[in-house]
Parts: sequence; structure tokens; C-alpha cells
Amino acid sequence: MTRQDKIVKTSIIGIVVNLILVAFKASVGILSNSIAITLDAVNNLTDALSSIITIIGAKLANKKPDKSHPYGYGRIEYFSSVIIVAIVLWAGFTSLMESWPKIFNPDVTSYSAVSLIIIAVAIIVKFSLGRYVKNIGESINSQALVASGSDAFFDSLISLSTLIGALVSVFFGISLEGILGVIISVVIIKAGIDMLRETVDSMIGARADSELSKKLKESICEVPGVYGAYDLTLHNYGPEDIQGSVHVEVDDNLTALEIQKLSRIIQTKIINEFSIILTVGVYAHYESYRDIRNDIYEIASRYPEILEIHGFIVYEDEKLVTFDMIVDFDADRQAIKQKVLDELKSKHPQFNYFIIDDYDVSD
Repeated sequence: MTRQDKIVKTSIIGIVVNLILVAFKASVGILSNSIAITLDAVNNLTDALSSIITIIGAKLANKKPDKSHPYGYGRIEYFSSVIIVAIVLWAGFTSLMESWPKIFNPDVTSYSAVSLIIIAVAIIVKFSLGRYVKNIGESINSQALVASGSDAFFDSLISLSTLIGALVSVFFGISLEGILGVIISVVIIKAGIDMLRETVDSMIGARADSELSKKLKESICEVPGVYGAYDLTLHNYGPEDIQGSVHVEVDDNLTALEIQKLSRIIQTKIINEFSIILTVGVYAHYESYRDIRNDIYEIASRYPEILEIHGFIVYEDEKLVTFDMIVDFDADRQAIKQKVLDELKSKHPQFNYFIIDDYDVSD
């Protein structure tokens, strides 16, 4: 079964289950005059609509690349997530507006044993559905399914609070409908904001996962002839389409043909292990001017703000030494650079120095 087939199958299961819950909860809410249960039914209806949008998004995202969109349509999944978030937020704000007055003017509610049993069963069903959808989403890296599953799991907790409110009403004659409705609304709104933040991060281009970056660099360094992997960048063109680039440090006496062969070995290895396409650049590893290189590393080690030094190269004719330096985002980059330059100049005044700014985009 393909990833798209799994998304469609899981979403259809979610649609069917949510529609059944809508029918039961709406009936119980209307018969018992319970705003909390009625709102819970509306929330299940939006969950079903979200599953429909997830299916449409998955279908569109699976379109093959063309001349107008050479990187494919994978990011459509993120746009479908934004639509889902809009639906969730709309439901949350609408329920908040309807619930708030109920706190001050509560309705009289009546619950039968059958109503309470239906609510209890709905809690179990929603909890099971949430775990199932979220597990499938995590296994296939579907942000929409993970969000939908998390929302369903949280809905089961909301329904549990509704059940508690119903029991309080039955045994103590106290109406908590308005308060519970407000709580449900706030929870829905918060879930929508959290989902929106995660989706926007993916669309903007969030920092690459540190664990993935570490594994990629370790895998590259396993290739014979590679002394180090640097400047790893990853670009997300959809949940299943990640492309990027990396620089590797290799012997300075390699021929162009040998470098090309080494690059192909690295690219093939990463595609097979991670399904990621990498463009490979090179840095030269040479033993000349080892004293300057060692001094650079020694100076950098005294500044915790400096995360990495690489790309060391000496232009003998120009009497110029350059290297890349990664400085923590929160540090004063210019001040740190100036201190390093001053120390180097004092130790090796025969050269000029130029530090290339590099950024901590991956660990």
C-alpha cells in the first residue's frame, strides 16, 4: 500500500467513525438539552470534514512534477493542513460565543442512562481512533494525519469532561454546561493554534531535525576518503521530498574524476539510506600551514559561542587565509569575529584573514 493509499484509507475510517459519533452525540445533546454534548457533536463533524480535506490534499500532492512545478506538488499537503486549522479555529470560536452566555443563564438538562452510556462509548471510540490515526500519520510522516489523530485523542478528554459534567448534573443538580462549553472551546482554539504553528514552520522552512542531520553527517563520513561533512542544508518540498546540499572535506590531490566518483558514492548512499537527494561540494584537506589551522581551532575552542570551524584554505600568492565559522544565533557575531581576527593577526601577522559567515542551520 502506497503512502497516499494509507492516508486515504485512514481518513475514510476517520470520516465514517466521526459521522457515526455526530449522529449519536447530536441526538443525545438535543434530547438532553446539553450544549456541551451538542458542541462536541459539531466538533466531530469538523473532524470528518478535515479528513475529507486531508484526502483531497494527499491526492493533489501526489501529482508528478511538471515544467511549471519541477519540484512537484508535495507542499500542497501543508496548504490542506492550513485549511483544516481554519475549520478547527472556526469551530472553536463559534462554540466559545455560544457557550459563554450559558455560564450566566444555564439551561436545564436531563440525562438518561442511555445518554450517559453513549457518551462513555464515544470517549472510548474517539480515544482509539485518535491513537490509530496518529500512529499511522507518524509512520508515514503525514503532518495532517498526526494533527487529526492528536485532535481526536484530545477530543476524548473533552468528552470525558462532558461526561463528568453530566454526572454532576444528575447527582447534584448543578449545571456545568456553560463552563464545560467554554473549556471545550478554549481547548479547540489552542489545538488549532498549535497545528497552525507547526504547519507554518514547515512552509517557511524550519530548522532541519537535529537527529536527522547528525545521522546524515555520520553516514557521509563513513565513506572512505571523507574527513568531514559540513554546511548541510535541507529543503522540504513535501513530506516525502527532501533535497539539500553538503560540503565534504577530501584530500587536496584528488583529480576531478576522483571527486566526481566520490560525490556519486555519497549521493547514492544517502538516497538509499534516507531517500534524500544531496548536491555535494568539496573542501580541500591538506597538511600545509598546519600551525595556522591548529591555532584557529585553539582560539575557537576558547569561545563557546563558536560552534564550528571548517573550509580552511590559504591563498599563498595573496597572503590570505579564509575559513568558515558558525556562531550561535544568540551571540554577538561581529564581536566574536573581530576577537578571532585580532588573535590570529597577532600570531601570524604575515597573512590577512577573512572569515566567512556560516549559520547554524543543522546540528
